[in-house]
Amino acid sequence: MIKKKLCLLGSLGVGKTSLIRKFVLNVYSETYLCTVGVKVDKKIVRLRDGEDVILMIWDMEGQDDFSSLADTYLRGLSGYLCVADGTRPETLRTALSICSSMNSMFQGVSSSLLVNKCDLTDRWAVTEEECHDLAPGCGRILRTSAKLGIGVEEAFVDIAGRMVERPHG
Repeated sequence: MIKKKLCLLGSLGVGKTSLIRKFVLNVYSETYLCTVGVKVDKKIVRLRDGEDVILMIWDMEGQDDFSSLADTYLRGLSGYLCVADGTRPETLRTALSICSSMNSMFQGVSSSLLVNKCDLTDRWAVTEEECHDLAPGCGRILRTSAKLGIGVEEAFVDIAGRMVERPHG
């Protein structure tokens, strides 16, 4: 069975841990837990062609610059999901910066931008145009809600499939 390393990156409080918990355990909690360092989860994903992939999902602590962690935590990654909070536009700009840095450090690695918290429609502050204008280098752009599970499974299965297709990792 193929094993792939996937990292979740993004600012503090965008929902990286919540997305992982929803995907791996199908659990959501309103309680905010700040990740310190890195936490690794594992889940077997069945791809559309029936192939199984073991995803080693690295939940990175929230920060705006991951270049200092490249040698320690990012080495060997096959892909990454950069997460922004749709109620906080500044996290989208930070995500763009992270994607740009990651693209220069890990050329050709699969990636997606997840604009999370789409269930908070009354507080949503990011337009479709902003996502597409600000994030051309972040791979696919998907709206997600860890709370309701919207787009979560699809985002992880999609990135898993693209990581298997690529020669990296």
